[in-house]
Amino acid sequence: VSPVGAGSCLETLEKGKPLIVVINEKLMNNHQLELAKQLHRDGHVLHCNCSTLVETLQSMDLSTLKPFLPGQPEKFALFLDKVVGFQ
Repeated sequence: VSPVGAGSCLETLEKGKPLIVVINEKLMNNHQLELAKQLHRDGHVLHCNCSTLVETLQSMDLSTLKPFLPGQPEKFALFLDKVVGFQ
């Protein structure tokens, strides 16, 4: 169970751990909702807010979650090198 900070989410998912993210609806115009919804649509997390956390914990089925494949930053670096003319 974690807040929906991008760093927290990525670190947990890259370690192959199941994750329930809790959205803080009062934080900066609810900016966490977009990330939580996308990770949920992709099947990587369950999401809730503080008022639905207990219900989510009681009804969760972690077997439905899909593994999160780690990024490949070297591919982006190679692309960027080509775009700016380093290759």
